[in-house]
Amino acid sequence: MHIAIIPDGNRRWAKNNGIPAWEGHRRGAVKMEEMIEFAKRNGVSHLTAWGLSYSNVTNRTAKELTFLYGLFTESFRKMIKRHGAEGTNVKIKFIGEWGDIFPDDLKRLMSSIEKDTDGNADFYLTFMLAYSGKREMVRAAERLRVSGEEISEVTLKKNLMTADLPPVDLVIRTGGDPHWSDGFMMWDVADAQFYFTDVLWPDFSVEEFEKVIDKHMSTERRFGK
Repeated sequence: MHIAIIPDGNRRWAKNNGIPAWEGHRRGAVKMEEMIEFAKRNGVSHLTAWGLSYSNVTNRTAKELTFLYGLFTESFRKMIKRHGAEGTNVKIKFIGEWGDIFPDDLKRLMSSIEKDTDGNADFYLTFMLAYSGKREMVRAAERLRVSGEEISEVTLKKNLMTADLPPVDLVIRTGGDPHWSDGFMMWDVADAQFYFTDVLWPDFSVEEFEKVIDKHMSTERRFGK
């Protein structure tokens, strides 16, 4: 099963609790680790999380981005110690335009994590960073134009950033604002089920996550039939 998460509501959670916005992001990172651990233990083969959109990188303040880059560095170092250890067999991948935008030290860390976990295959953990679904589709179309390949569902998928990922089965968006953002994985969610909740991401519980998965598993998929 491939689950994609849009963890919305970190800054609003912080505001509601009278603390700085970056503390909401920190709490959100802790919550993500809880969900990763649960997914690994409960039959999820692929977990994809949106960490930062391309527009976030271009529109957020330098101060907030500096904090987020530091938080990513801290979180990814912990992650490789936990999930990159021998025997965990977790493949970690980062998708987006982070290679063109992120600070050099963070890029080196991310690249080393991808390299160190590349041969793993039990659980696929993917983070979308400096990512835009619309930009992804434009890039794929441009690659097809240049290559001269026949345009088909197969060749389009092959040219997406998500080429190595299977279709998404279930999308979870927290934060109480049931909309789509920047074409998030627009090709890969074509046949997915969607779950929107008013709960802000730092308050999203393992119990709710489990209920959503159970409901998805018990729902008959018709795929247009």
